[in-house]
Amino acid sequence: MQQKIVLKQIRTEDIETLQKIAKQTFFDTFSPYNTEENMAQYMAEGFTIDKLTAEIQNKNSIFFFALSGNEVIGYLKVNTGDAQTELKKADSLEIERIYVSKDFHGKKVGQILYDKALEIAREKNADYVWLGVWEENHRAVQFYKKNGFVEFDKHIFKFGNEDQTDIMMKKELK
Repeated sequence: MQQKIVLKQIRTEDIETLQKIAKQTFFDTFSPYNTEENMAQYMAEGFTIDKLTAEIQNKNSIFFFALSGNEVIGYLKVNTGDAQTELKKADSLEIERIYVSKDFHGKKVGQILYDKALEIAREKNADYVWLGVWEENHRAVQFYKKNGFVEFDKHIFKFGNEDQTDIMMKKELK
């Protein structure tokens, strides 16, 4: 029997749990395709307690855990307003992160987190949802295309000593 997936908004007191799932899922997703040095640098800088605390405390960012029982199996981060990493339009919402533990891939956890992001976008009356996804993350690109996103631009993401290309995708809501 499949365990029910529950979403829980992440608060500052959840910071260590967030750091653990963020590091684990990022490493599992990207380490097979990147150098050990670039991974180590990003892991050391991208998921510090201070950085994650500042992100959680930003009034224009919202985080949710996906839970199976008491186990955190994924998380979502969405941004509006000036918390958005690029576009920063008042009428948009950015999905910055949807990550799911590899043991739960293919079990609809990403879809549940994605649906929550759309729910938030509609509550905030956003005209569209956008995101950036690494062009080599074919699983994620296909996931977003399946959910109605279209490519509209590209940008360079500096990953350690390497320039990587992110595909910018968006989905109109109105």
